[in-house]
Amino acid sequence: MAELLKGNAVAAAINDRTAAKVNELRERGISPALCIIRVGERPDDLSYERGAVKRAEAVGVEVKKLVLPEEVTEDELLAVIDRVNGDASIHGVLLFRPLPRHINEQRVCNALLPEKDMDGITDMSCAGVYEQKPLGYPPCTAQAVIELMDHYGIELSGKSVAVIGRSLVIGKPVTMMLIKKNATVTVCHTRTRDVAAVTRNADIIVAAAGKAGMVDAGFVSEGQTVIDVGINWSEEKQRIVGDVESDEVSPIVSALTPVPGGVGGVTTSVLMSHVADAAMKAAEREER
Repeated sequence: MAELLKGNAVAAAINDRTAAKVNELRERGISPALCIIRVGERPDDLSYERGAVKRAEAVGVEVKKLVLPEEVTEDELLAVIDRVNGDASIHGVLLFRPLPRHINEQRVCNALLPEKDMDGITDMSCAGVYEQKPLGYPPCTAQAVIELMDHYGIELSGKSVAVIGRSLVIGKPVTMMLIKKNATVTVCHTRTRDVAAVTRNADIIVAAAGKAGMVDAGFVSEGQTVIDVGINWSEEKQRIVGDVESDEVSPIVSALTPVPGGVGGVTTSVLMSHVADAAMKAAEREER
């Protein structure tokens, strides 16, 4: 059976590093703060918000919430973004997406200062990931994948990795981050012919398709590491499941992340580490 790569230990290690940095900042009179901007009452947003607030409390990051009605206008939302950009007491911003359809999401996201973009939603943050430069921050979930593999000592240099999914949230940024680790990456998507043939020949599979149980026994081979990023509600099983059919895959591969309890639990820890880092950088700019 596969070794379960649980996220709890990874999150705890990140939390310890973040808490130490927060304590250092507080000794210098700086209180790292995250501003959460939420439009409407989407259940998944509320769930993530609760997790983020709990994680922030654990590491000492202050949270400020700005909750706007579903019918907020684009100009009103841009005014909020402008206000948090100019607020020196706010070091990082988490803007929940998707935004309502009447709002130009790209315009709103790019109104946010890259140095306050904690989840890689601005074009400048994306450029930072692709050009491997410290411009903004990568998406938290993509970084959580890398943090998890680093924690468990999974060697990436020279390894072949199959990434299933090409979204800007996970697939594309994690591909660039894997390449930075000297992995050889193949990106599979809806137009890829015979995805299973590609994944079976990889050393590592990162499943981020957003399709419950897509990766079954036919997609894997012995000795592989499988990172399941999917979070899907299964009506049949009446619970959260991943993109990987774990009951079929676990007896074959060497290592597998559980869902829940894998990558998802690391994401909010990464978010808080970004806030602490942003606060540290803001302090350094002030001291120059």
